[in-house]
Amino acid sequence: MSIVGFNFTNIVVDRKGPVQGTIDISNNVIITNIEKADLSLGETKQDGIKFKYKFTSKYSPEVGEMVFIGEVLYIEDKDKVKGILHDWEKDKKIPNEIMTNVLNTVLEKCNIQALILARDVNLPAPIQLPKINPTHTYKADKPEQGQDMHKKPKK
Repeated sequence: MSIVGFNFTNIVVDRKGPVQGTIDISNNVIITNIEKADLSLGETKQDGIKFKYKFTSKYSPEVGEMVFIGEVLYIEDKDKVKGILHDWEKDKKIPNEIMTNVLNTVLEKCNIQALILARDVNLPAPIQLPKINPTHTYKADKPEQGQDMHKKPKK
């Protein structure tokens, strides 16, 4: 059905030395465990699954590392919860549509937090940010002398 909760249970940010030269950054996310979660929504009890995850950003050479550990709460009907938990216990597998939803949520939340924390400890951004690479000289349009910038020019 859908994700109803997300939280961090542990965040570690470690800057080990000065940032010099070329830095390679590798990001990784894994589901470490899943377990049944009984959720109360108002007076109704709903079956759910708690996905435990670990997200890491490693800087190479070893100038820093970030580790985020947390949980994603996923709500589903009772029979599906039972089947998902059974498959996890047996083969450590999760259906693709659920795994995609959970991992995208983890990546979105962790990458944003990693970006903020990297700035705070002076590490390079762990994700590629958009940049402008000028290929020619940009020239701002200047209004003619005496022209009101708020009025449309006469034709």
